[in-house]
Amino acid sequence: MSITQNLNSVRNSIPEGVTLVAVSKTKPNEAIEEAYAAGQRVFGENKVQELVTKHETLPKDIEWHMIGHLQSNKVKYIAPFVHLIHGVDSLKLLKEINKQGTKVNRVIDVLLQMHIAQEETKFGLNKEELYEILDKLNDFPNVAVKGLMGMATFTEDVSKIKQEFNHLKSTFEESKIHSNLSKDFKTISMGMSGDYKEAIECGSTMVRVGSSIFGVRNYN
Repeated sequence: MSITQNLNSVRNSIPEGVTLVAVSKTKPNEAIEEAYAAGQRVFGENKVQELVTKHETLPKDIEWHMIGHLQSNKVKYIAPFVHLIHGVDSLKLLKEINKQGTKVNRVIDVLLQMHIAQEETKFGLNKEELYEILDKLNDFPNVAVKGLMGMATFTEDVSKIKQEFNHLKSTFEESKIHSNLSKDFKTISMGMSGDYKEAIECGSTMVRVGSSIFGVRNYN
């Protein structure tokens, strides 16, 4: 199937009100252009250099999401244009995003990344760190926290995946109450190609789908 057919198939499986981020990492501009021609405007990248290059060469009405682990020293390269940073996993990174947002006179939208999986390799905050950040949000006028993000364990065990997604959803609801967050705090980004349907069942409002749209990645 073509990218357009894949994209339409994924779109048809996603209910209204859930945002589809087409994960275009490692994919050439031609692949993104085909998805763009089919009406997709939200794309996700996980490498800063690749994100910057694609932003410079592709249509300007694309909403670029930074979905990978972001190092503080790379924030300055995407601060002028990035639509949403998914993986804010430390106070240090939040401070840097605020600093760079101040420099370019922008309020930068972010999601706070929670560690919900069993795997140690995944990044993310625990609840204590989450609340520490939420209690300090007034210190960061050039950052808008829009919600939470998390990645489930890479496993075939659907019940385990759903348990982790439900945990993120309940943390999200607790956060709203705990911190009296603004009405803009409404995004739960969870679910990828292998588990986005389960994520939506558990309350996801944003899914990050790559290989189901663009095909298997070639990392060579």
